Amino acid sequence: MHAFANHVPAVVLRLDRNPFHHGTLGAVRSLGRKGVEVHAVVEAGGGPMGRSRYLCAAHPGPVGGLDPETPEALLECLTAVSERIGRPAVLIAMDDLSAIAVARVAPALRDRFRIPHQPDNLPARVADKAELSRLCSRWDVPHPETVVPASGAEAAEAAWRLGLPVVAKWSRPWLLPAGADGLRSTTLVHTTAEALRLYERSAEAGSRLLLQRFLPAGPDTDWFFHGAFTRGGRPLLAGSGRKELSWPVRTGLTAVGRWLPDPAVEEAALRLAERLGYQGILDLDFRRDEHGVFRLVDFNPRPGAQFRLFTDAAGLDVVQAMYLDLTGQRVPQPSGGAGRVFVAENYALLAAVRGRSLPRRRPAADPAPPKQGPAAERARVEAAWFAADDVRPFLAMLAAFLGRGAAKGVRVLRGVPAQGRRTARAVVRAPRQRGREQPGVGSAGAVSRPVPPEASAEPDELVTR
Repeated sequence: MHAFANHVPAVVLRLDRNPFHHGTLGAVRSLGRKGVEVHAVVEAGGGPMGRSRYLCAAHPGPVGGLDPETPEALLECLTAVSERIGRPAVLIAMDDLSAIAVARVAPALRDRFRIPHQPDNLPARVADKAELSRLCSRWDVPHPETVVPASGAEAAEAAWRLGLPVVAKWSRPWLLPAGADGLRSTTLVHTTAEALRLYERSAEAGSRLLLQRFLPAGPDTDWFFHGAFTRGGRPLLAGSGRKELSWPVRTGLTAVGRWLPDPAVEEAALRLAERLGYQGILDLDFRRDEHGVFRLVDFNPRPGAQFRLFTDAAGLDVVQAMYLDLTGQRVPQPSGGAGRVFVAENYALLAAVRGRSLPRRRPAADPAPPKQGPAAERARVEAAWFAADDVRPFLAMLAAFLGRGAAKGVRVLRGVPAQGRRTARAVVRAPRQRGREQPGVGSAGAVSRPVPPEASAEPDELVTR
């Protein structure tokens, strides 16, 4: 075990309102087990995470939420938290909105918090889907073909040219208004009419629409990369992994993942971090195309929810590595860890039931972990929620998760579907015979084209981690 001085408190910040964000719990446990005094700035007590024995205190977020373009409310909130703690603390942002807002107010927080130095508003730049596409082109990082249309007609034409279905993304998803019907950060578009309608909502969405070539999901296609970097983009701890199960199925967050070193993924990620001069923690999503090329599809300037997958043999993960670096301590050279498995119990259950499959066996080409005894093998599986030394968050998650399911069942039995939009889509699409739609004229004069069977099986909404 490496030396770990824990005299500096830590604050984990999460501004989104997802009560089942297991990454925040992972950060609390990771540092808390090292004896660090851990605080959390979260909405409504933090949900099940707020029950952790390793959490010193949960502090409310900015009153009335946060406008990312005017983050003064966050500055006021964090200043008050710092006053309550009484001494400087390490600050770790756990979601994109938090990372972007913190970077904008960082100069005013330097005396109160230890924060990775991010030049030129870097988190907002890399989280912007349009800017990321330009960076990939500039530095020869493979990326799906992307078009930023300047009109509705261009959106319809680009959708047709890229080949339906296409992926539609808002370049700055953190600006999407809460509760806006039909506006999601990422949507799978099946017709040119849908592309045109989305473009017409650009003003409401608050940012530009991107259309991206759809890369079908399949076995061995979805990969990710996690890393902690010190100044100059030098890696402290990094690794690549593969999604074995995701929720929603084939398109969403990692329900089951495995740490698998892949030179192509790691080389692309390390090159991008070095050229950006990135400091801090990042989480990248890759998808392998039909030619075997890994294409970067998302850049998250913060820890991914499954970051604990990348824990070396001594227990070091990216959050601990960042804490050590920001407190002036030496970060030990990582050793071992490849082959570990991460399971988000609630989402893995949903994905296995919906996909009617369990995580597939490791192909022969995968690097097999060294043979170990049963106890060591069990230790290589990390659960998002359950921990023998901190069981209350798991019980709280289970109660809340089952409660939501029961409430949804009651609504269905009463004839009020919980997801009216999905029902409406099902009714609209009922007459369609998959793979046999005839080209014709859609609404607003846009042309629709046949939807292949494998595309129509995909969910309409792609959920990112």
